[in-house]
Amino acid sequence: MSDDINEQAVGITDWEQEYDQISAGRFHGSIEECRIGALQVFREHTSQALYQQCEVWAGAVWVGIPVIREDFRINGQAVEACDLMWRRGRDPFELVTPEGSNILSVAVHEAVLEHHAQTQGIAITLPEAGCCPRIQADPETIREMGLLINKVVSAKPGSIDRGIHEDLVIMMLLDQLGDVRLNNQLPPSYAHRRAVVDRVRDYVLEVGALPVTLDELCQVACVSRRTLQYSFDSILGISPKHFLRTGRLNRVRRLLSSQEAGSVSDAAAHYGFYHLSQFATDYKRLFGELPSQTLKRHAG
Repeated sequence: MSDDINEQAVGITDWEQEYDQISAGRFHGSIEECRIGALQVFREHTSQALYQQCEVWAGAVWVGIPVIREDFRINGQAVEACDLMWRRGRDPFELVTPEGSNILSVAVHEAVLEHHAQTQGIAITLPEAGCCPRIQADPETIREMGLLINKVVSAKPGSIDRGIHEDLVIMMLLDQLGDVRLNNQLPPSYAHRRAVVDRVRDYVLEVGALPVTLDELCQVACVSRRTLQYSFDSILGISPKHFLRTGRLNRVRRLLSSQEAGSVSDAAAHYGFYHLSQFATDYKRLFGELPSQTLKRHAG
């Protein structure tokens, strides 16, 4: 169990991740992970809505199942009832996860999958970098995959035959990758709106600690305020103003948690918060604690 979003982000072995909290309230999360042979199987729970930047370990293929699909997005695409998520190692992707999210995941060495496929005479398709992040499966297949992942993750030591369950999971993946059906159904506006959000996100990263205005973002993205709003609503499910505000607050929180912050005022000023009482109010509203409490918890 964790009550720190940054600890949660680094809690999955060998993944590169950064989480921003976008809904208000105290965060609680958990990761239950196990290794069986070439498999990494895990279940992750997060209490608050998050914007996640993720990257699976090199040489892996990842398949994920969101338990709650409402307001769940991968790379700005809604995850629908018959969708699985997939990604290749070192191919960055983004998730927007709702409050009370649970994700069931399997990551496996690509070479192991290919070996098993060749041995059994099965032709499989593996995700290419930047490919469609959603593949379709029958509801019963998704249900059975979820049951198997939960069984493996929840098993007490010695309660299951690890070799048999490794084979079961690999066969489950081979069945799915042997008949890949991409979910390429996207609204006509998706590509443009995604490009708008990407330009804004890249600009915000480029300017770093400097405050940014909405008018500035409109100029960067070459769009009107209305188009900027529509783009963020459809791709991330939040407004551009909320994206900017929560992004800066999350960066302050990471600084306060890093043991590199000399004081709350220094950390706040670094990201352009100079009205300290308003900053503390906004910080507590988002994270459920004062910035001084965050600093104290991670001091020394």
